[in-house]
Amino acid sequence: MSCGGQLRDLLEPLGVYRWEGSFQWGELKSAGAVLDGVGEALALLRQEMNPATAQGEGLQLLSSLLSREYEDKDSQGLRDCLTALLRVNQGCFTLAAVNDALKGCGIPAQVEEGPGPLRLTVYFPQNKEPPKHWALVRGLIEDLLPCHVEISYRFRAVTWESVEAAYPSWAALEAAGLLWEALD
Repeated sequence: MSCGGQLRDLLEPLGVYRWEGSFQWGELKSAGAVLDGVGEALALLRQEMNPATAQGEGLQLLSSLLSREYEDKDSQGLRDCLTALLRVNQGCFTLAAVNDALKGCGIPAQVEEGPGPLRLTVYFPQNKEPPKHWALVRGLIEDLLPCHVEISYRFRAVTWESVEAAYPSWAALEAAGLLWEALD
C-alpha cells in the first residue's frame, strides 16, 4: 500500500474528511508519493551501507578506503573480499584470522610462522608457481599482514629430497611407474 493510502487510512476514523473528488485526497496522494520516494531512497541506502548486501556505490566507496584496486573481481567477489578484510578485528593478526582473511579474499594461500621471530611464510599449497595476477595478490597479502614482520613466499615444488622421502630407492620409484609429470 502506498504512503498516500496509509495517510488516508490514518485520518479516515476522524470522519471530517470527504475523500471522493476532494482536494484533500489529492494533497494526501501527493504527500504520499513524496514519502514513497523517501522510502525507496532509504531502502537503497540501507542496502548499500551494509557490505553483505551492497552492490554498487557502497562497494565502490568501501573499496576506496583500501590501498588497492579490485577491478578484476565481480560484485560478489568484491563483497566477499571486503567482508573478509573487515573481519580482521582491531589489528587481531592471529594466524587463524589472517588465513581466514586470505581465504575470504580468494587467495589460495596459507600463512605459517617462522623460521625465527617476526617472520611469516606464505605458501600456496595448490600452486607450483606464482598465481595469476601475482603483483595484485602479493600486494594484497603484504597489505593484509602486519608491516613489522618479514614475509617470505614458498611455492610447491618437487625436489630430490621429497622424491627420496616418498621412494627410498630407484626400484620403488620404477615400481610406481611414474613419469615426471605424474610424480609432480
